[in-house]
Amino acid sequence: MPEISPSYVNFGLNALDNYLDEHASRPHDILYELYRETHLRTVNPRMLSGHIQGRFLNLMVTLSKAERILEIGTFTGYSAICMAMALPINGELHTIEINDELESISRKYFKKADLENKIHLHIGDACQIISTLNGLFDMVFMDGDKMEYEHYYELCLNKLKPGGLILADNVLWSGKVLETDKEFDKHTFAVDAFNKKITADPRVENFILPVRDGIMCITKI
Repeated sequence: MPEISPSYVNFGLNALDNYLDEHASRPHDILYELYRETHLRTVNPRMLSGHIQGRFLNLMVTLSKAERILEIGTFTGYSAICMAMALPINGELHTIEINDELESISRKYFKKADLENKIHLHIGDACQIISTLNGLFDMVFMDGDKMEYEHYYELCLNKLKPGGLILADNVLWSGKVLETDKEFDKHTFAVDAFNKKITADPRVENFILPVRDGIMCITKI
């Protein structure tokens, strides 16, 4: 049986999560270190993408042959590293994080992974930063403030090449999108409204992949 790092088991994954980890290619040692440090030093470590989602993001970069990626919501840098590892030599990833207290962790691991030249970290409000970035992107990963998803989407669509891919995380919102009284929960309402907006948008094609908390996969026509 493939070996699983004790770090994943120790931080409380359930049996099915552990099974998924055991039957996926092992992540880079740097990602193990970052996973552990995130759980030890941050208040909400569950925000980290993790092994399976990281493998998925890495694969999407490879399959799409993306050269320029935009990420909204760096957190401690796990997903950025996973995507940047799949970029070609001349590729680049711009990642935006509003919480400057997380900067030291992400920069530390970007350096450890030898990806400092590929990953460009921007600290601040994504709604203000996106429009200042030059050029078009091949792929976008949205994992920021759910209340701003519709705004992020419009900004990113203008920065996306035709045929480009947007991946939006947490679109199932722990299953709360199925609740009938979601209008009383502003975050659930915002996520559900975003899902409805994308599905009705003639500029794109989409589907929801039920990985972790749901990933909306969007292709610009």
